[in-house]
Amino acid sequence: MTEHVLQMEDVTKTFGSGRTEVRALKKTSLEVSRGEVIAIIGPSGSGKSTLLTIAGGLQGPTEGEVQIAGERITELGEKDRSKVRLEHVGFILQSSNLVPFLTVSDQLKLLDQVKKGNMPKDERDGLLEELGITKLTGKYPNDLSGGERQRVAIAKALYSNPSLLLADEPTASLDSDRAFEVMKLLKSAAVTKNAATIVVTHDNRLTDYVDKVYKMVDGVLHLQGEGGSERLGESRTDFLEKGGNEDGI
Repeated sequence: MTEHVLQMEDVTKTFGSGRTEVRALKKTSLEVSRGEVIAIIGPSGSGKSTLLTIAGGLQGPTEGEVQIAGERITELGEKDRSKVRLEHVGFILQSSNLVPFLTVSDQLKLLDQVKKGNMPKDERDGLLEELGITKLTGKYPNDLSGGERQRVAIAKALYSNPSLLLADEPTASLDSDRAFEVMKLLKSAAVTKNAATIVVTHDNRLTDYVDKVYKMVDGVLHLQGEGGSERLGESRTDFLEKGGNEDGI
């Protein structure tokens, strides 16, 4: 089993050319291991979201190589990259990424139709309860508040048991108590499921719940220091079933 779920080597991203050229991401190398949660902080426009979308195969780099679960996705066509995303990557995006004409329950059922290895029913029910959305399963996204939609998006991402979880401001629509509970859940899920997680955030308080903190400024990524994972033991995540094994992902 590959130790690093995500490997990025000398990755860059440039938009435009000539006078309009923008170097959104300068040469960047990053490795994220199983069970590890890292935070990337930095001002708006610094390149954080660009890095996240390249890490998840939503867009390709201008230069460099990206591997997810040992698969060199920079060498794949879009069809094969989408298969890798479906199999290994979970996204929590600021836009919540929910299908507007499906209820919360049907959002998860849709995943069951296109992907195997999702959470079993008892684990799914525990996840919904932990996020406080059990009573929302019959509602549509437009019937939910911003915070509720965000929690449903988190449930949807975790439900698929991803090897790599990429979260762009996952707690932006949540109050402080709920935000901290979500971070504990993300960390517990990473450890229990043997997965890797990247959290992009503006909230420095959330770095107490991660293993490493990186800072990005003007497209340059620097390791800022260690997180404060000693607070993670408070999470109520006994419902999570252990994932990953020595044979592979």
